[in-house]
Amino acid sequence: MGGVRTEYAALRERHARSLAAATLVPLAEARARRLATDWAGVDIAQPAFTGTRVVRDHPLADLAELIDWTPFFSVWELRGAFPRILDDPRFGEAARKVYADAQAHLARIIDHAELRAHGVYGFWPAARVDEDDIALYDGEGRTVEVARLHTLRQQEAKRGDADGGAAHLALADFVAPADSGRRDWLGAFAVTTGDGLDDLVARFDADHDDYGSIMSKALADRLAEAFAERLHQVARRALGYGAAEDLTVDDLVHERYRGIRPAPGYPAQPDHTEKRTIWQLLDVERTAGITLTESLAMWPASSVSGLYFGHPQSRYFSVGRIGRDQVVDYARRKGMAVGEVERWLGANLGYEVKDDDAAPSPVPIGAVAG
Repeated sequence: MGGVRTEYAALRERHARSLAAATLVPLAEARARRLATDWAGVDIAQPAFTGTRVVRDHPLADLAELIDWTPFFSVWELRGAFPRILDDPRFGEAARKVYADAQAHLARIIDHAELRAHGVYGFWPAARVDEDDIALYDGEGRTVEVARLHTLRQQEAKRGDADGGAAHLALADFVAPADSGRRDWLGAFAVTTGDGLDDLVARFDADHDDYGSIMSKALADRLAEAFAERLHQVARRALGYGAAEDLTVDDLVHERYRGIRPAPGYPAQPDHTEKRTIWQLLDVERTAGITLTESLAMWPASSVSGLYFGHPQSRYFSVGRIGRDQVVDYARRKGMAVGEVERWLGANLGYEVKDDDAAPSPVPIGAVAG
């Protein structure tokens, strides 16, 4: 027990040092330095439809063409970018073997339809409101608000703050403000390739084939990411600006296109509770068969969800550490208790929470939830 206490004391000390090293600017100051946009001149894409579209049984062979193989090798603790890793002096031989096995395993999955791909996506009229929120409306009249998304803003001090040259970003910056005179839209999506995975894994487990079980899960994860990539391509075309794209598979894998699809729980919006709004908007459980666990991880695990932003300057970023002023404001906007927000955003807090207010994070450390 003494060793555990010593380890936790060391962890607390390192965490305290990291907090001390993080210099935060006040929320009001960070908002004043939001992404500067001349909304009068921005090319805002209008979607071909509003509301939702459901995709059932998307062909797996199509998704296989878009697999990003680099993360696949990390499952087997083989480090390196694909395809260079296949010729790596240290990992090449093992990488070639596991890649060949993966190709054979993937072919069987496709030929026997052992996994099924389902998804749902949609677009809504949208506007930035209340500084860092995004309101979604039920029609072009924009009189009835159907949902509100809440975003977090960067507060860590940046080079260029002194002369006003640094932007402190929030995802809401990529949506036209309600008073801008411009009409904007926002998209959302959820996809899974995990339908059938439990049965597939159970067969390998029954044969005590751990390798086959892990391979199945790894390939399902890769197919889910590929599905998210393919559906984003479909969404960009529906938004108009993707109609003229002439992209290679490598372009798609490395996201060389306009627009982003950030997911709740990831650096640009680390709050997993925002998934609940996406689930309500898209009726995800009914349309795609994806449920949210108590910790707001997705099930099946081989699933991806997020939002579609089409602003020409939209890009991925990390919110990083935030101050208590933002946590209090965020709790007000979401109608949550400050302590509850602190529990969900524990890894992003730039201040110490009192011990009697602390509680374990609802998402286990190391969990992956997209």
